[in-house]
Amino acid sequence: MPERPRLGIDWGKARIGIAACNAGVSFAYPVETVPAGPDELKRIVALVDEYEPEVVYVGLPLTLAGERSFAAEFVLGKAAQLARAIPATRVLLVDERMSTASASRSLGDAGRRSRQQRTVIDQAAAVEILQRALDLEERTGDVAGEPVELEEE
Repeated sequence: MPERPRLGIDWGKARIGIAACNAGVSFAYPVETVPAGPDELKRIVALVDEYEPEVVYVGLPLTLAGERSFAAEFVLGKAAQLARAIPATRVLLVDERMSTASASRSLGDAGRRSRQQRTVIDQAAAVEILQRALDLEERTGDVAGEPVELEEE
């Protein structure tokens, strides 16, 4: 179980889902949906300051074949911006294939129709992303994912 909190991020072009887990617990829970836009990074940095995570996991949208798509390139750029904004915290990329579909299915099983899901689907996807990373941490005994590559400025 993690000694310090973790955050999970589902970074979309319209909305950004945020999830967290507390220290000593390997259970992810929804935190907030951040509107994408000029203030998104400021809000996410504020959440990092509030939760003080050891690791922030950002979901990397790969194709079903495991390749990087246009969406992945978008997320890589955003993850790099975040990593530069929070240099004391590790930002790691984790495979998020099918996380939104899985989150939608879970919300549907809980009785939320598609229209009702819109406000929380991004948080639920962030929970899926973080929970997968936590489960991998538990199995391997080490943090999951790959580091964000920062280009020299």
